[in-house]
Amino acid sequence: MTSQHSHTPHHDTHGPHQAHELGDQAELLDLDAEVLAEHTASITTWLPLKTSPRRIVDLGCGTGAGTFALLDRFPEAHVTAVDTSTAHLEQLRGKACARGVEEHVRTVQADLDDFDWPDLGSPDLVWASASMHHMAHPDRALSTVHGMLAPGGLFAVVELAGFPRFLPEDAPEDRPGLEERCHTASDRFHAEHVPHRGADWGPMLVAAGFTVEGERTVSVHIEGARSEAVGRYALGSLQRVRGTAAESLAGEDLAALDRLLDTDSPHSILHRDDLAVRTERAVWAARRT
Repeated sequence: MTSQHSHTPHHDTHGPHQAHELGDQAELLDLDAEVLAEHTASITTWLPLKTSPRRIVDLGCGTGAGTFALLDRFPEAHVTAVDTSTAHLEQLRGKACARGVEEHVRTVQADLDDFDWPDLGSPDLVWASASMHHMAHPDRALSTVHGMLAPGGLFAVVELAGFPRFLPEDAPEDRPGLEERCHTASDRFHAEHVPHRGADWGPMLVAAGFTVEGERTVSVHIEGARSEAVGRYALGSLQRVRGTAAESLAGEDLAALDRLLDTDSPHSILHRDDLAVRTERAVWAARRT
């Protein structure tokens, strides 16, 4: 889940900047999994499965939010977790060992934009959380998934409606509405560079030969008081938003955003007691008939 920020494809690199970015992203993926765990579990429970799947593929698995949610729901299953990032896959393997489920998890490093995918078997369930919109050729990927699924198998596509919101509308006090302006600037960037974000996957699934058996929107509203992780989740998310919004923001807005992101500042978002996670998840369940 994983968030459209739950998974961002990376080609393997070894420079210190790229390693730092991967580390930051892995932390955000883990926070996403922790904060949204209840909602992810509700989606796995909702899936219109006729029998418990024995073979599952998690496309764009990140550090394992979907993999472990699916194993919690289907403990007898075996999951093949696929991602471009070897660092994320190493973390996922470490978590599998710590949970004692390493025999139920296989990791595969692959770029899902490649024309030829590795052999991922013939799964009963394919799960793609916040990964499909990153693909340069989603139509081709959908056709590949259709051909890979066992007859009658299910494909679950989960997407977040953009980055979550955390601040009240009148915050911060010196720049009310700052967060929404940051998201507007970031959305302009993503419209150009990630054109499939926010797409309606229903018609594309039908065009690829699937029968869409269910669609739902899961509303998320989690008060910060429920989890101390919400502050860190807000910090990591807004740091990512800053990376795509900074060039378009007014100077006063950028300065206000940087005060929120400065963990040594008394104005840091980590010190606020009025945070809440607000977002939506869209889910499509499509069957190979």
